[in-house]
Amino acid sequence: MATTLRLLSWNVNGLRAALGKGFLAWLKADLPDLLGLQETRARLEQLPGHLGEELEELGYRQVWLPAQKPGYSGTAVFSRLPGEGFAGLGALDAALAPWDDEGRVTGWKHPDFWLVNVYFPNGGASPERLRYKLAFYEAFQSLCERLQGDGRRLVVCGDLNTAHKEMDLARPRENRTVSGFLPEECAWVDGFVAGRTKPGMVDSFRHLHPEERERYSWWSQRGGARERNVGWRLDTFFITPDLLPRLRGAEILDGVRGSDHCPVELRLEL
Repeated sequence: MATTLRLLSWNVNGLRAALGKGFLAWLKADLPDLLGLQETRARLEQLPGHLGEELEELGYRQVWLPAQKPGYSGTAVFSRLPGEGFAGLGALDAALAPWDDEGRVTGWKHPDFWLVNVYFPNGGASPERLRYKLAFYEAFQSLCERLQGDGRRLVVCGDLNTAHKEMDLARPRENRTVSGFLPEECAWVDGFVAGRTKPGMVDSFRHLHPEERERYSWWSQRGGARERNVGWRLDTFFITPDLLPRLRGAEILDGVRGSDHCPVELRLEL
């Protein structure tokens, strides 16, 4: 009998802050089968209460990867699904371990697919960070192609830190020279979707909602941007084409508060 799984991804912009804004109550009410978090900005032992134990009581096994720099970046996966977790690109390819200093990748090896939860770098701080972002993109795409070559079905979720097309942000013309919508960043997303040596990745939301506009997952905290819906669609689930027959839904949960991002959802029937 087929089962529909709900997978969620959320950049919480600091899990300590999100916990103070009702994160745990939200999670207890929603109970997704799997949740990927980005920008956790804390080690588990730094979080208030007994979060790890509370998550275990909810049936979640957990994978945490903080950045070496305190209070920065970091990702986590909470899963009620069968399989096992992994922390870091180095867990998938030892040659990529140097990319793990910023804690940007955690994941879950489900029997039917591998989920890779990613907080892609922001390139806006300096030219050096933009080069770092583009190099991370290239290393990540090469890894995905190798995994596809090994026969892996992939689900990639997280904060892409790039809006792909003009319809994915409220003010594309004003932001064409801003990191997050630079031509070279958008060109990489084009290539990730088109594929190089292997079939490309499918943006699940755009596949199911090809013409839907004004649907965003991040809003500046300045000037009432969220209330005016002046946002960017930075967060999504990508899937390999072999999972398309299993795709049952992809949504942006823009009614959920607690961060400057909102969660995004993928539903797969297995």
